[in-house]
Amino acid sequence: MKTVRVVAAVIKSGNKIFATQRGYGEFKGGWEFPGGKIEPGETPQEALKREIIEELDTEILVGDLIDTIEYDYPTFHLSMDCFWCEIVKGDLVLKEHEASRWMDAESIDDVEWLPADITLIEKIKKVM
Repeated sequence: MKTVRVVAAVIKSGNKIFATQRGYGEFKGGWEFPGGKIEPGETPQEALKREIIEELDTEILVGDLIDTIEYDYPTFHLSMDCFWCEIVKGDLVLKEHEASRWMDAESIDDVEWLPADITLIEKIKKVM
């Protein structure tokens, strides 16, 4: 099975985190943490900074690794490095996503998360 290596930004502001609703592809409509594929020669942190600029027109500071999620989808294996992030500059402009939302511990379960992202929610709730 093919492995796809990606990164995800858990952008935090106060007691809220930022999530996006996928606007394209097989998982359109599902909620996720923004990010994307790691290109050859990039570190996960470099990939995450690039992806957030491309997808959300926002510069971020990449903080600590929260976890690396390993998840088997039907057609590929996903390996996702998830980092705490903060906004440095920008307004989180949606370029590829259908919707976005700032969520706190009470509202984080109100959306339909993509399967791989669900595994991260409990860890995030513990620190919110």
